[in-house]
Amino acid sequence: EVQLVESGGGLVQAGGSLRLSCAASGFTFDDYAIGWFRQAPGKEREGVSCISSSDGNTIYADSVKGRFTISSDNAKNTVYLQMNSLKPEDTAVYFCAARGGTAQEWDDIYEYDYWGQGTQLIVSS
Repeated sequence: EVQLVESGGGLVQAGGSLRLSCAASGFTFDDYAIGWFRQAPGKEREGVSCISSSDGNTIYADSVKGRFTISSDNAKNTVYLQMNSLKPEDTAVYFCAARGGTAQEWDDIYEYDYWGQGTQLIVSS
């Protein structure tokens, strides 16, 4: 059974830091790219970052570039999202998702095969 389990969300003050984790199981981790997405109330789900488990290539949304860092521990089948200099507008439910193969657009939610249940981040001003 494929599972993606996010953890690490919570309440943090603006300017603070938090690290999210995405633990994957049930598929060949090295064959997939793992993306982080977020969805704020009333808004569409948007791509935050993505990492290729095979070669470690990463990509970020402009809104988080320089503040967020995605990384992968292939031995643990886990992807992390280190979030620094958090802003109230980062408040959202954060999801991780797995995509096999290449994609036309890394942040296209329909390119992803598996999704986690999400973890809530609230950034207070």
